[in-house]
Amino acid sequence: MKIGFLQSVKWVKKGIWVVILNLFFTFIAGAEVHKDPHKYLENGKLLGYPFKLDATLPPGENFDLLDWYLTLPVDTNKDEKADRVGETFLDKGFVVEPLFYTAEDGGMVFASPNYGATTSKNTKYVRTELREMLRRGNTRIKTQGVNKNNWVFGSMHFSGQKKAGAVDGSLEATVAVNRVSTTGDPKKVGRVIIGQIHAIDDEPIRLYYRKLPQNELGTLYFAHEINGADDIWFNLIGTRSHTAAAPENGIPLGEKFSYKITVVKDQLYVTIIREGHDNITQHVDMSESGYHRSNQYMYFKAGVYNQNNSGDKRDYVQATFYHLENSHDGYDY
Repeated sequence: MKIGFLQSVKWVKKGIWVVILNLFFTFIAGAEVHKDPHKYLENGKLLGYPFKLDATLPPGENFDLLDWYLTLPVDTNKDEKADRVGETFLDKGFVVEPLFYTAEDGGMVFASPNYGATTSKNTKYVRTELREMLRRGNTRIKTQGVNKNNWVFGSMHFSGQKKAGAVDGSLEATVAVNRVSTTGDPKKVGRVIIGQIHAIDDEPIRLYYRKLPQNELGTLYFAHEINGADDIWFNLIGTRSHTAAAPENGIPLGEKFSYKITVVKDQLYVTIIREGHDNITQHVDMSESGYHRSNQYMYFKAGVYNQNNSGDKRDYVQATFYHLENSHDGYDY
């Protein structure tokens, strides 16, 4: 069969257009993945403000805590693990001073000593911390696993996304760190984790506040842990060094600031918001971090995870949350 010259030219043109269109759609898809979802955040405007909090109410009536459980640094049932308070108990008004209660200004207070019960034998530090629970009190759904209690990255295979409670997500909070540890190992003093994304064994992000005893101002930084490998560290304000001077733009104890953590597919965005300052946003490409695999499920954590297990037994950390909100694709609460 002979092919005419004009017909050959048409086929060549058609092939070129197919290539061009493929490149165009590939570019668009890539641009969508890396589009900053935090660009809309207004500079210097704290998230959740104005805060509608009532100092006479327990935290569960000022905040939606039905999709969280609480870990405490005590072991009242002597099972050698930190006690947990389930979603429904939090929702109905659980309070235990001085660890978890409502402050005089209506904020939700978390406090944790340097020593106490840990969540497992492999855990070095203690906490008063919320763990996200998308099942919202439905105990027929297991806590762990790729199921309706947890969420997954949008880069996971669609079969895994269908099993999960949600896909991708954001955690936003407005918080004031009231106190940090001041005694013990200099490499551990003053550190506290105030927000996390946790996977099976590793953490795509751990957000730290740190103030050293010799400094008036504190720092903010976070770790991105590669699945099954080491941490990569990112400084947001100041550094994580235990010998550094206070940063000029550091955060003093008691100052309210906001953070927002967002995952879109396998891209991580972390933004810090302070009144009178430009927002700070850090982007991390997690496409090679291994969290898209079919067994990897996620959940947010918020509160105080004390990163000092040394020093005076009376030493402790404390933070007050004024806004806390978690959101996900496919999760309508």
